[in-house]
Amino acid sequence: MPERSLDTPIGRLTVTEDQGALTRLAWGGDADDDSPLLRRAEDQVLDFLAGRRQVFDLPLRVDASDFQRRVCDAMLAIPYGETRQYGDLSRALGVPAQAIGQACGGNPLPILIPCHRVLGARGLGGFSGGTGIETKVWLLRLEGAASLLI
Repeated sequence: MPERSLDTPIGRLTVTEDQGALTRLAWGGDADDDSPLLRRAEDQVLDFLAGRRQVFDLPLRVDASDFQRRVCDAMLAIPYGETRQYGDLSRALGVPAQAIGQACGGNPLPILIPCHRVLGARGLGGFSGGTGIETKVWLLRLEGAASLLI
């Protein structure tokens, strides 16, 4: 599968393409494959992290369980600059909040599918990318949602 790595303010990221869709975004990597989709992804991610883009226009595919896809769809519905709590998604999907947290941690396309917008009832919750909570806070500040952290 073609992959492209890019240097960003939150570390080196690698995006993976498979059959015309992005299937993974991960920290680290050293790939330099080229395709129109990977170039679009690079441009849009860099624009987002520079504050020049709020919505991604990229084909995404979550190769996971139906439940994981449902949670990813719920995260995609959270608007830029807004947050939800694990409990909000829990009630909407009719599953325990702990299952939502695990699905957020298993998000194969962080940033593109904004798991950083999901918070715990009493704080930030977790974040599995970059430097963890520091990266989550950076992304929330970028979106102007940092006031929600106080």
